Formats: sequence, C-alpha cells, structure tokens
Amino acid sequence: MSDPDPGLGVYSISVAAELSGLNVRSLRLYERHGLLRPTRTSGGTRRFSQNDLRRLQRIGELVTDGVNLTGIGKILDLEQDTYQLRTENTALRADNTRRVAEPTDDPARREHAAQAREPDRHRTAARQTPGHEHREQSRPG
Repeated sequence: MSDPDPGLGVYSISVAAELSGLNVRSLRLYERHGLLRPTRTSGGTRRFSQNDLRRLQRIGELVTDGVNLTGIGKILDLEQDTYQLRTENTALRADNTRRVAEPTDDPARREHAAQAREPDRHRTAARQTPGHEHREQSRPG
C-alpha cells in the first residue's frame, strides 16, 4: 500500500484539527479567510490533505509570531510565488546548461557557447585601466 497523494483530501476536519494541534473552529476560520481550501465531498464534508496539514503548521507558526490573518495570507502567497519562481529558475538554468553543452553545427551558436564559458576579460580590463580614478579638484574659493 502506498501513501496517498499529498494533495488528496483524506482527513476529516476533526482529524485534521487533532493532527495539526489546532481546534476545529480555527480551521473553519482559516478557510473563511481563504488561507485553506480543503476539498469537499459530494455531501459538502471538508477533506484535508497532507499539503493542507503542512499549510496549517505554517499558519500556526505565523499566528504564534503575531501575524494577523490578512498578513498570513500575503506571506503564504509570497512564499508560494517564491517557490514557483525558484522551481522555474532551476529548470531554466538546467535547460541553459544543457543547451550550452550541446554540440552544434551553427558557428554563431558555437561562438556564443564559448563566450558563455569564458570570463569577460574586456570588462575586467576596463576596471583596471589607470587614469580613470576620480580626482578631486580644488576650486578657488
């Protein structure tokens, strides 16, 4: 037997409250404020998932830190956005690494790939060129 999908609602509200260490009333309040979105059965019964329980844990931490419910909603949204951006960034970096490492018959692409692997010597040299220092000039006063 395998573990259920972490997004699958399997826990009733009373079980979710017990597992999270919160009370049923708090879970309903968090749902009303849009902090939770448990699935519902055809009869309307809430079903909480492992993901919901992790979210409840985070909500509890933020409540303990003194953050109000509106602030918690904003923090959770920003954390989710950050997670998605990091995931996309990792995928793009892996794709770029793969593309640079690919052999190619296109000379322009080969040149671009070679430049991507080498440090920019021109930029470094420009910073070290003498005579670009700022000299304070005294003005007659």
